[in-house]
Amino acid sequence: MIRHTALSRSQLHRLLREKKLTWGGNRTLRIYGRLDCRAGKRMKAENRVFFTDEAEALAHGFRPCAVCMPDAYRHWQQCLSRIAQVR
Repeated sequence: MIRHTALSRSQLHRLLREKKLTWGGNRTLRIYGRLDCRAGKRMKAENRVFFTDEAEALAHGFRPCAVCMPDAYRHWQQCLSRIAQVR
């Protein structure tokens, strides 16, 4: 996980161009999604983090974005409700 504020503008552009950053997330809300997500584009830079892959975002405890990943979000919600039923 790389914080947006830890990167210079040129570093960020290079990593994006080289496709080393493929997912973005909101550090405070613990939500991740596609880099072209309209919801993600509105977040503050100090809250934005980048991931190299989806597995990294999940490993850090982030959940899928409901805006750009509706199917993954619904699946995540279903998993949570199953866990709640077991408890």
